[in-house]
Amino acid sequence: MLFFSFFKTLIDHEVTVELKNEISIRGTLKSVDQFLNIKLDNIQVVEEIRWPHLSSTKNLFIRGSVVRYIHLPSSAVDTALLEDASRREATAAKDKKAA
Repeated sequence: MLFFSFFKTLIDHEVTVELKNEISIRGTLKSVDQFLNIKLDNIQVVEEIRWPHLSSTKNLFIRGSVVRYIHLPSSAVDTALLEDASRREATAAKDKKAA
């Protein structure tokens, strides 16, 4: 559930979604759900020459099961917060193992 809420904070940011069939699509994230189904607006295909049939598409719904990666803007990721959360999780796991 942590990832779902994290992606919700990226609404209206530009992301690049890489699909399992090698297509990469850049666009503005408009919605995401717990299954990683994604709605993108104002899309651009990264390698438009390879995928010309997608050049006329401007808005897209992507089923979560076909997503390989989501590339995020570095400005949207709070690395200090993620590092702190990782440390707390590691400490909790260590304490649980010791008990």
